[in-house]
Amino acid sequence: MRTSLNDIKQIDDYLLKYAGEADRALFEARLILQPALQEQLLWQQKTYAIIRQYCRRQLKAEIESVHQQLFTEPEHSSFRRKIMSLF
Repeated sequence: MRTSLNDIKQIDDYLLKYAGEADRALFEARLILQPALQEQLLWQQKTYAIIRQYCRRQLKAEIESVHQQLFTEPEHSSFRRKIMSLF
């Protein structure tokens, strides 16, 4: 595996907490000594944040779609009445 792929794997292991304590300590020492690695870590964190945000939006859209189906389509009227009776 190339060095950059090794770095990506180590960053992933560090961020996802797959690495053991010794490996985490070693990686943190590398972060201090290699500013480029620290920059890669920051970009990987930003990438994960964007992915999480995208997944949340997708899930919210799916939930809204199900909500619209359950509360607007005539074949779900008995379900809708049961739910409304709870509130």
